[in-house]
Amino acid sequence: MSNNNVLIVGAGLTGLATAYYLKEAGLTAQLIEARTRPGGRIHTLYKNDTASLEMGATWLGAKHTFLRRLLEELNIEIFEQELSDWAIYEPISTSPHQVVTLPPNSDPSYRIRGGSSALIQALLDKLDTNQLHTGQVVQAIQEEADGLLVKCTDQHFKVPIVVSTLPPYLLTQTIDISPPLAADVLGIAEQTHTWMGESIKVALAYKNPFWKAPNTSGTIFSNVGPIPEMYDHSNYEKSHFALKGFLNGSYFSVSKAERLELILRQLSKYFGAAANDFSSYEETVWRNEPFTFSEYQSHILPHQNNGHPIYQQACLSHKLFIAGSETASQFPGYMEGAVRSAAFVAREVLGLLA
Repeated sequence: MSNNNVLIVGAGLTGLATAYYLKEAGLTAQLIEARTRPGGRIHTLYKNDTASLEMGATWLGAKHTFLRRLLEELNIEIFEQELSDWAIYEPISTSPHQVVTLPPNSDPSYRIRGGSSALIQALLDKLDTNQLHTGQVVQAIQEEADGLLVKCTDQHFKVPIVVSTLPPYLLTQTIDISPPLAADVLGIAEQTHTWMGESIKVALAYKNPFWKAPNTSGTIFSNVGPIPEMYDHSNYEKSHFALKGFLNGSYFSVSKAERLELILRQLSKYFGAAANDFSSYEETVWRNEPFTFSEYQSHILPHQNNGHPIYQQACLSHKLFIAGSETASQFPGYMEGAVRSAAFVAREVLGLLA
C-alpha cells in the first residue's frame, strides 16, 4: 500500500503536465500508467536514419498559448509545418487528381522539433525517479472516509485526491468506481467522444523527398481515399524525409499488409513508382489501443461533449477530478487542451490542499 497526497491516473500529456505544475508548487504526486511507456496519445517513433514519425498528436497553432508557454519553459523548439504553395487534390473517383494552388496561410501549424515525444521526455526529466509507475492498470477506485483507494494490477494506493486523465468514456467503461459517479456526470461521460479514438495514423519514411519536385506536392487532400489527408513529415533539419497522414477509420478491421497495399496504390497514382521505394512504414490504429479506446455503447458524434462544463467540477466529495484533453474548456482534444486541463486541475488540487 502506497500513501501520498495526490495520485494521477495516466502518464500522457495531461498527467505529466499536472505532475509538473504540482511539483513546481512544491507538491510531489504519484503517477500510474497502464502502458509500459508514458505519453498516451503522444507517441513518436524513432528509428536510425529516418525521420521521427508521429503516431499520435502532432500539430499546434499560434493560439495554443498554454502549450507554447510550457514548451518555452522546457526549452523545446517548434517549427512550421511545410505545406508548400501547391497541393494534390482528388475531388472524385471518376476524374484524375489535380495539383492546385493553395491560398496564403495566415494561421500556420507547427510541429515540435525532435517529435512530440520530446515534450513527454522533458516532462519526465522533471519527475523524481520514484514518481512514475508503469504497467499499472487501474481496476477500481473506492471512496473511503479519509480518501480514495485505487486498486491496480499489483499495487494499491490510498490517497486524499485522485486525478484521472483517462478519456472520460474510457474511465466509465473500464474502472469500477464506488460509489458510482453522480448520474449527470456519468451520463455526460458515457456520451463523450474520445479524441483520436477512431483515427488511423500512417507514415512512410523515404530516402528521397520526391514530392518536393516541380508540379507535385507532399500536401494531399482526397475525397476518394483511403487517405483523406497527408503532409510532408520531414524533420526540422531537412535531413530525413517522410509523409504522414490519416487513413479512413473504416479500415481498422483489415490487416496491416492490406492497409499498406491500399496506401501505396493511392500514392502511386500521384507519384508513380517512387511511392513504393519507402524505407519504413508505420501505423497506429488507435481504435485497437485498449488504454485509449473502448467501443461506444451508442452513437457518439465527433467531439461530442468535449469541453463540457461538468468536467470542471470534482466528484466523490472533491476527491476525484476528471481531467484530460477531452475535458478542457478551450481547445478540447488538442495538446493545448491537455495542457490547459493540467493547469486547471493543478490549481484546483493546490487550492484544496493549501
